[in-house]
Amino acid sequence: MKLHRLGRARRFALGSTAVLTVAGMNAPAVLDFVNARYHAYVISRPGYMARYGSWQTLEFPKEFRVNAIHATLLRTGKVLIVAGSGNDAQDFAAGTFKTLLWDPEKNTYKLIPTPADLFCSGHTSLPDGNVLVAGGTQRYEQLDGTVTRAAGTMRVRNENPDAARTLPKGTVFTAPDGRQYQSDADVTVPAATKTVDGARVTVTASEQHVFVEALVKGQSQVSSVETQYAIKGLTGADAHNLYGMTDRLSLDKQDFQGLRTAWEFNPDTEMYQPLPPMQYARWYPTLTGLGDGRVITVSGLDDTGQILPGTSNEFFDPATRTWSKAPDQYFPTYPALFLTASGKLFYSGSNAGYGPADQGRTPGLWDLGTDRFTAVPGLRDPGLLETSSSVLLPPAQSQKVMVLGGGGVGESPLSTARTSIVDLTAPDPSFTPGPDLPAGGTRYLNSVILPDDTVFTTGGSADYRGKHRSDLLKAQIYHPDSNTFTPAASPTVGRDYHSEALLLPDGRVVVLGSNPLFDDKADTEPGTFEQRVEIWTPPYLHHGPRPQLTDAPDRVALGGSLTASTPDPAGIATARLMRPSSVTHATDVEQRSVALTITGRTAGAVTLGLPGNPDLLPPGWYQLFVTDTEGTPSVARWVQVTG
Repeated sequence: MKLHRLGRARRFALGSTAVLTVAGMNAPAVLDFVNARYHAYVISRPGYMARYGSWQTLEFPKEFRVNAIHATLLRTGKVLIVAGSGNDAQDFAAGTFKTLLWDPEKNTYKLIPTPADLFCSGHTSLPDGNVLVAGGTQRYEQLDGTVTRAAGTMRVRNENPDAARTLPKGTVFTAPDGRQYQSDADVTVPAATKTVDGARVTVTASEQHVFVEALVKGQSQVSSVETQYAIKGLTGADAHNLYGMTDRLSLDKQDFQGLRTAWEFNPDTEMYQPLPPMQYARWYPTLTGLGDGRVITVSGLDDTGQILPGTSNEFFDPATRTWSKAPDQYFPTYPALFLTASGKLFYSGSNAGYGPADQGRTPGLWDLGTDRFTAVPGLRDPGLLETSSSVLLPPAQSQKVMVLGGGGVGESPLSTARTSIVDLTAPDPSFTPGPDLPAGGTRYLNSVILPDDTVFTTGGSADYRGKHRSDLLKAQIYHPDSNTFTPAASPTVGRDYHSEALLLPDGRVVVLGSNPLFDDKADTEPGTFEQRVEIWTPPYLHHGPRPQLTDAPDRVALGGSLTASTPDPAGIATARLMRPSSVTHATDVEQRSVALTITGRTAGAVTLGLPGNPDLLPPGWYQLFVTDTEGTPSVARWVQVTG
């Protein structure tokens, strides 16, 4: 803010102590100091906060500071903050994996024992309120020029039709010339397939892959010829039936590798519980809840660092706690997949990278029943979708999805201010332009649905991972009814890669994390992970008294109704069930705001009707908000929607 006439405001803002400090400064420093003090004064005024909201910065006690990579709001009102190794190779090597449970109401903290490296896993809330966490990090990337041992994917084959075989981590594969390579994970190879046609018996070897690394450093261990490898320690028939095959072991860059493991976090016990593993290892997967309570899991890097093909998609059924094959469709990592009212999944095109630039980048509707993908055209800047934000606009009944910002593939410096909106109720859906983002080109933007049917967007950077100190200290509110942005108070902490934002039950928004590549504008100083937490209090909480919900049932059936107690039923204008966020990498496909119908008012209560479509209102726990005629929301009550 430029300093013009300060008058009384200047004297009020500075005070005698500040005037003494100013006396020792040079002229530019004085101007900067006075401007900062005046700005602090302005943003603390009630009229300013009632128009733009206000920010609060929290610094957790040192022992509870973690690198916030993932955040999920639990049905207890606490926030599950998952770091895993926190993008810290030293912590990974030491086996230091972290999860923090934060209670924003009491401002208390608890570190949770973390059973595996859940860094860059996928997650979603299940119908019972437990959190499904799948995948994570098996191995960190090694960049070009840092790889000292030849490595690659070993295809392990089993020609025995009578038995599967598990080879433990550390199994050694030996080439005919004596060179040896060691596996970095357990691998189970199924039994071979045997077919009988009269007197003719055919055995087809089964195959599974595992990542291997040379026991000896150096160029001498590189191989680019298809070769069969013996497995050390096997004798007799096993030595004949089991062997490795590969055509490439190199010193090239090695990508992150994923895990097959899956876990449930229980909000009551506040502990992780093991689940059966997935068939495919995943790093950077998306998990989307479905109307029947199942979860579909797609994409990710596998346990050799390769992006998974479209044939690797899986369902998780919480009723049976089992994984099964899902329809085929390829996506880049962390694709934004939204459940629509038709039961189809809408892919907005938003993703977090990894994968060819010319595959899986087109938005469209995916029918799981027919496994048909129908492209949705009209998106501006279609080549700038990595690290973009997507949101199912409120209320969910409108079936409109908005795409905001984004950047080029990989480490591209390009970014876009584009927003586009698609109405999925149209016979032939097509994107239409929305207003440009006020800050200009923006990557890593976080978007949060508010109880008054607006969307708060904050942070991001103009360049890849905030390079050249390009973090954008801007926030704004999108109004779906007018298709416009209005400014919000500006945050003071930059947020880019590995940042998250979510709605709290009291109507505020918490913003966490940020992982810039560098700390200086010249890009010479390695970046520092941002561990400060910010809370934005929206303008509606600076407008005076808010409506109250003094009681509500904690369980209601889909298509049913509930009666909520409130001292002023006539003053209630809207009611919303808001699904809690589960967000990582600016991707949150779970948040949605479903409008309820006010069907009756009695002394001290309102009766609310729920939609009957499980694809619009998937089973699970929701925050019930009511708002008054000014758009001011109540504190939420937790309600479980059942089928």
